[in-house]
Amino acid sequence: MNLGFAKSCVLVTLLGAGAIAASAPVRAKEASGIRYAQIPTGAYSIVAEVRAKPGKEAELRAATLPLIAQVRSDPKNLVYFLQEDREHPGHFVFYEIFATKDDFEAHNAMPYVKDWFAKLPALAEGGVQVMRMEILGRDRR
Repeated sequence: MNLGFAKSCVLVTLLGAGAIAASAPVRAKEASGIRYAQIPTGAYSIVAEVRAKPGKEAELRAATLPLIAQVRSDPKNLVYFLQEDREHPGHFVFYEIFATKDDFEAHNAMPYVKDWFAKLPALAEGGVQVMRMEILGRDRR
């Protein structure tokens, strides 16, 4: 058998296997800290955003980053993500889920949250814009 032909056959086989693997559906794995089945339908969700004043992007980021560990350590917090706009540094979006509105209000009364809000007049334009949402699920129509 010609060695060049054998290499070509192996290459075609590998490319074919790669194409099959690439066409297989990819399923997201559940994040290790989030248990979606444990988030109740009707849970209290927050989507909030804040924008840094010009020149204050790094300061607002530095003031905001500690919230990730602080909020996630709150036993009443079910989900917390802090995101920053890739195209507009200093524009932050928060995604938070609590089981109830009372849990969220207790979170907002925490000293670290009050301290963060106290820093905003110097760092952010227009304060925090908040949307209060409800988690929907399969048992509610």
